[in-house]
Amino acid sequence: MYQQPVLKNRRTLLERAEKFISSIYFTDCNLRGRLYGDSCPLESLASLLSSKRITFTEASKQNFAPYKVGDTFGPTLTESCNVDLQGLTKEGEKTSYILSDCLKDEEPHSVTLYVEVACNGLFGAGQGSMIAAPDPNRMFSVQKAELVVFNQNVQELLTDFEILIDIVKELGEGEQRGYQALFTVNEMVNLCDPFDPSSFSKAHSLAHNFFRQRNGESQHTAHAMGHCHIDSAWLWPYEETIRKCGRSWVTVIRLMEKNPEFVFTCSQAQQFQWVKSWYPGLFTEIQHYVKKGQFIPVGGAWVEMDGNLPSGESMVRQFLEGQRFFNNEFGIHCKEVWIPRNVNMTRDDLYTFGYSAQLPQIMQGCGISNFLTQKLSWNLVNTFPHNTFFWEGLDGSKVLTHFPPGNSYEMKGKVEDLVKTVKNNKDKGRANHSAVLFGFGDGGGGPTQLMLDRLHRMQDTDGLPKVQMSSPEKLFSQLQADSALLCTWTGELFLELHNGTYTTQAQIKRGNRQCETLLHDIEIASSLALCRDRTFQYPVEKLQKLWRLLLLNQFHDVIPGSCIEMVVEDALRYYEDIRSDGATLLHDACGVLGSKGNTAGVFNSLPWERHEVIEIQDGAAKPNLEKAISDSCHGNQFVMFDDVPLYWDAWDVMDYHLQTRKPVLEVVQPAHVVSSGGLRGSVSVTLRISDKSTITQEIVMDAMCPYIKFNTEVIWAESHKFLKVEFPVRVRSANATYEIQFGHLQRPTHRNTSWDWARFEVWGHKWADLSEHNFGVALLNDCKYGYSVHNNTMTLSLLRAPKAPDVNADMGTHHFTYAIMPHTGSFQDASVIQCAYNLNFPLRSLQCASDTVPWSAFSVNSSAVILETIKQAEDRKSALVVRLFESHGSSVTATLCTTLPVREAWQ
Repeated sequence: MYQQPVLKNRRTLLERAEKFISSIYFTDCNLRGRLYGDSCPLESLASLLSSKRITFTEASKQNFAPYKVGDTFGPTLTESCNVDLQGLTKEGEKTSYILSDCLKDEEPHSVTLYVEVACNGLFGAGQGSMIAAPDPNRMFSVQKAELVVFNQNVQELLTDFEILIDIVKELGEGEQRGYQALFTVNEMVNLCDPFDPSSFSKAHSLAHNFFRQRNGESQHTAHAMGHCHIDSAWLWPYEETIRKCGRSWVTVIRLMEKNPEFVFTCSQAQQFQWVKSWYPGLFTEIQHYVKKGQFIPVGGAWVEMDGNLPSGESMVRQFLEGQRFFNNEFGIHCKEVWIPRNVNMTRDDLYTFGYSAQLPQIMQGCGISNFLTQKLSWNLVNTFPHNTFFWEGLDGSKVLTHFPPGNSYEMKGKVEDLVKTVKNNKDKGRANHSAVLFGFGDGGGGPTQLMLDRLHRMQDTDGLPKVQMSSPEKLFSQLQADSALLCTWTGELFLELHNGTYTTQAQIKRGNRQCETLLHDIEIASSLALCRDRTFQYPVEKLQKLWRLLLLNQFHDVIPGSCIEMVVEDALRYYEDIRSDGATLLHDACGVLGSKGNTAGVFNSLPWERHEVIEIQDGAAKPNLEKAISDSCHGNQFVMFDDVPLYWDAWDVMDYHLQTRKPVLEVVQPAHVVSSGGLRGSVSVTLRISDKSTITQEIVMDAMCPYIKFNTEVIWAESHKFLKVEFPVRVRSANATYEIQFGHLQRPTHRNTSWDWARFEVWGHKWADLSEHNFGVALLNDCKYGYSVHNNTMTLSLLRAPKAPDVNADMGTHHFTYAIMPHTGSFQDASVIQCAYNLNFPLRSLQCASDTVPWSAFSVNSSAVILETIKQAEDRKSALVVRLFESHGSSVTATLCTTLPVREAWQ
């Protein structure tokens, strides 16, 4: 084949081939310079600016002003039209649109093309860096607008060259196949004359002969699936995501028209709902390709939620709303949780920043048996040991889990992606199949024709893994069939990064906890009202609307606080909508429960009797805090830390911040008694954090209450500081216990290993407990999620002050309550779990007659069992769903009692 043998120097031949397709060097005589042929100017350009989203019908009726290439427009305004053809981006592989494959003389030679333009980049409009707060004065312009002839035969040959060059580079000098690729691509340069298209076929034939040399049967198989991860909000607001979905998914549909084997996976029912509302024609096309098995909804959740902070009930509702939407619109039920995230980008989006140990049980309960994610590859300290394994939850539930070993959810179908997939696979010999997710994400348009062409050439080429266009069902079916040797990982999938997100944007976290509580109470009150009065209308549609707003805000860049200020404003507004509309629904339901009258009564939404300040009993138990705090130490000690991460400001708190501890000691107003005697005693004190920030606290002891409450107001105006409160307690234990969704887990209080050290800041929900035999201390809260228990010091994280991507993050006035609860015995025997519920679920006041007899609809005979939810069953007006969970970590037989008339029951 090689007629003129010469010294085959690897470096010179490789660089020769690279320059032959370079877009920078020798474009006057290389192949890349022939990609475009003749060009002609556009007849005219015109523009329309709008400060809000408008439909194409509205936009087309407006007056468009003349525009010249290079003219600026903005700032941060959006001109919105309908998306019918294809998405375009400033860079990457979506910078052009093919108007016609072959323009015939009889076809129209004039066309009006509408292009939607948003005044932001793919990743927002950060000032100075990608994650910086948006630049409000940034202007934009169109840099190029040309009509040219696109030479498809040149593109085909460029793809051949690119793949062969990448094989040379990726396989390296130690592989014979790499040298075969080198000599082939060199001979292609010899045969190809960029100015003579008739020479292209000979070069293409050489490449074709190389690619058709097949693999052996034992070669690893890459399951290629198109993907376009789009954050529902992040460096752009929710509204901009609607446009991103439209332009990306219409591009996918156009590709499916030309490539019937192409498969695309897409998560987040909320985004489908947006497209259905804004782009109904596109949604109809999506439904068509879902039926054909090419456009595959995945994940089964309303949004790609955070995996740590939402409550257990919220996680159930994520899947309930997502699965019902997919079933109603597409007739499908998702079998996998889908939370990819990219490690090759500076940060990217995986479902979330770690995964709760309770997720496997919740998934199994929702009919989901498989889990795909990428995020754990971001670990800062320890390398997670598996790519394919069984993940076991708190109750022993297992789900088949796959981390694509290519460590990216937006691959480009390149040789590098396939080689990484094989080399990085930590389960070689146990799993011989992996996912390859390809496509531009976050609004970049998804997969491209070029990616499909690359993968087609490499589908069965010696030296590379086999490639097959696949689906999640095919991948997991193959992994399950070959699962005999797979390992099991038990417990949480803790991400050793982004643990500042347990605290950032405290108002969002407070809104989440309060709205979860409110919706819980509305559903219980409405269910009981329905049983008391058959004329009562259970607010199905209104509750669904409020739940969907709450679930949307649980997206993995919103509830963690890693979003721009515009998103924060939207989220807080949604919480206010839930509070306002929810208060009306709760009032209506309680109006049915309480008989007419002017006597004050209360509605208790929890399944146990509560003795709080409105109850009077003798022998009130007082918490003995003095016995709980270590000698020579101060409880309730506020401390400040410097909080400057390496890069991800809102996301990360680094371990070195612990070396900067400074107690808050300056007293502005000394402790003074606010109330004494009777049912409540309280003391107030004000401390100065700095000349900008203060803490005012009311310390409350109530009769019959086993904990001391700290009602706290913080005026916060710091920069890159971290406020915590410490309780050095008189307890020694190797492990602390933290509440998670529908249960609890233990984490070490020591730092023996790197895995222990990496948990210097962890998450939990309403309580954490540190106990030794027969004594312990619990730390409760009403809206916080960040904890640390090291040795005997229990710490609750209160406020951070990052400056990116929201320069005003957490600035302002904050209100929150935490409590300290010393107890004898175990936390289970001391009712710590019930006390944390009491702190978070207030008794709701209502009006009733003076002779009203207290009544209870449900009770459980075991303190280990929590009645979490009572709601109307979906699509069954005469049935209630009652959700319970075992909270102690034990096996128990319990009896659920009710005063309601019951015809039949199901489990």
